[in-house]
Amino acid sequence: MARGKVQIRRIENPAHRQVTFSKRRMGLLKKANELSVLCDADIGVIVFSPHGMMYELATNGNMQVLVERYKTAFGETQGASRRKKKPQAIPQEVLALTREIELLQKGLRYKYGESDINHMSLGELHSLESNLEIWVQNIRSQKMQIMSMEIEMLRNKEDILQATNDIFQEKISEQNGILNASGSVMVPQVPFQLNRGSNYYL
Repeated sequence: MARGKVQIRRIENPAHRQVTFSKRRMGLLKKANELSVLCDADIGVIVFSPHGMMYELATNGNMQVLVERYKTAFGETQGASRRKKKPQAIPQEVLALTREIELLQKGLRYKYGESDINHMSLGELHSLESNLEIWVQNIRSQKMQIMSMEIEMLRNKEDILQATNDIFQEKISEQNGILNASGSVMVPQVPFQLNRGSNYYL
């Protein structure tokens, strides 16, 4: 019977997700090893599980060598792309950053009482206020994102614990069923002799 096509989406059941991860991880490492043997290629694979466990495969036996080769190749590519870029917008960016740094320095001096607010113009105050509002929004957004990630992690842990608990409950139920089914224990009959020539059985 032909196997149906598996829909590629996140598996909601934590136990099924862990089993699928283990099977497909082993298949991925096996295929990488076969590709290395067939084509004489140096392959490095690094996999992190949802729980933070690391699995790796280096076909030449040394992951560090492959990582250094990758860094070298990536650095050369980045250097070539940087050389192709024309530094036409750099002066404007430098000027804008310089103004922003000066504004921040004035704001910090005012915050720590080192200068009076009267030394800042209306435009600088408006700009500082806008930047502060943007920073507050970014901080709140980052805080909400971190809180959502922590809540999601706690929910995943709860699902894993619930799945583990269900497995243990099933095993306990199976053990209780086996004990109840074998409630009557057969005692073997052992012969013993009371008088000479007469055998009795328990």
